Amino acid sequence: MARTTQLTVTLENKVGMLAKLGKALRRAKVNIVAMSVADAADVCVIRLITSSAAKAAAALKKARMVVCKQPVVTAKLANKPGSLGAAAARLAKAKVNIDYVYGSTGAGKEAALIVFAVDNPAKAAKLLK
Repeated sequence: MARTTQLTVTLENKVGMLAKLGKALRRAKVNIVAMSVADAADVCVIRLITSSAAKAAAALKKARMVVCKQPVVTAKLANKPGSLGAAAARLAKAKVNIDYVYGSTGAGKEAALIVFAVDNPAKAAKLLK
């Protein structure tokens, strides 16, 4: 397991906000390693692990986004049934509470699989072809 810094950004839940975040990170040449998005009616909370937390935080602040930093732990687990359960059991045995978990699994050696939930899947599929 490795310690790293997670960035948390709260954005208005409206058209173009995720694009704005992505554009800010692209300009800073920062890659998203893992991401979790939780939405509510008016806002969404985005948790990010990036290739450079410092560069990402600076870029997002420059884009007028509020960024919070939090220490977290990352682990590379085998992509097979039971790996998460075994890691969680180890933490539980040591009386370590897990507040939340999210992950990122690569679709190939160079790519990560990102799932988009959209209001018009057919149009999005054409645009992302």
